[in-house]
Amino acid sequence: MTELFVTNFNKNFTGVSATAANVLRQQHTLHDVELVGRALPGCPDPISLKQARQQSAKAPEKYPFAIWHVRRNTEMRAALWTRDVLRLSIRIVFTSAALRRHSALPRWLISRMDAVVATTEEAATFVPHVRAVVPHGVDTDNFTPALDRRAAWKALGHGGEMGIASIGRIRPEKGTDLFVEAMLHLLPQLPGAKALVLGRAAREHQGFLKGLQERIRAAGLSERILFPGEIPAAELPQTMRALSLVMQLPRYEGYGMVPLEGMASSVPFVGSEAGYYHAFSAQGSTGRIVPQQAPAEAAAAALALLSDPDQHRAMCQKARDIAVNSFSATREAQGIEAVYQELWTKG
Repeated sequence: MTELFVTNFNKNFTGVSATAANVLRQQHTLHDVELVGRALPGCPDPISLKQARQQSAKAPEKYPFAIWHVRRNTEMRAALWTRDVLRLSIRIVFTSAALRRHSALPRWLISRMDAVVATTEEAATFVPHVRAVVPHGVDTDNFTPALDRRAAWKALGHGGEMGIASIGRIRPEKGTDLFVEAMLHLLPQLPGAKALVLGRAAREHQGFLKGLQERIRAAGLSERILFPGEIPAAELPQTMRALSLVMQLPRYEGYGMVPLEGMASSVPFVGSEAGYYHAFSAQGSTGRIVPQQAPAEAAAAALALLSDPDQHRAMCQKARDIAVNSFSATREAQGIEAVYQELWTKG
């Protein structure tokens, strides 16, 4: 019988989806586990919510109940209905990364969880029932360094000699405009470099995207700041390892997986004071942190790094080491497993 159900109800592949997939690929070797809802790359084929409830009607052989691990409001609601209305014997674990007070409905939902896993000490201060603080980890078997970065970049077909990318939804909160502004400062000083904005703009942000493209066109950099769109999750490692630098300048970020995915690929980063970026940077040895909404400072940090091959090479190596030894998905799965075992032992 199934011991663990991991939910993924969002049809889009988001940062939450990535973290769930990273851990699930590790948990698949530990438990009889089912993915519920939408497919995730490298994970077992999903079952429906109805099937998950049917399988939860009986306790698994090894444990007194099954665990449902949820990460979104819709998933919390479905799990609560399963436990409290259908009266099935399950326990619910929720992962929280938010660095701000939740609104009323999520607060109530979270208060009904059996256990909460916070991704950082700060995130733990915003939610109840925290059983452990477990940083998100990156799949270091999936995100790996390129044998030849220059050849890997050439294979992508964007032209130029090196790539700098910002990855995520195109919207103000993610600081896409700040990245573009930084590139307007940087690229004239860095011949041969190309910048990629990897992500899509929702309908409500199409005007925002158009304004960015007009700004780039006016600067004469339309052939050097490119918008390839959203990269399928299965293709992202290939793109990531070809980059020379990742730059993430969000105005708000709960945690932020992109710098970690870059680090696992031996790609250093420049990031704003957001998410868990300070911890990732390992005191500046894997990335550079700049103030919020400071694109000129981000450009200067990138120029200093990319203009010094020895420093860049050292940071690339350190980035991979830190990702493997401090922020791997294996470590995250181990931390979450301790929470499961405590629940199964104590209820």
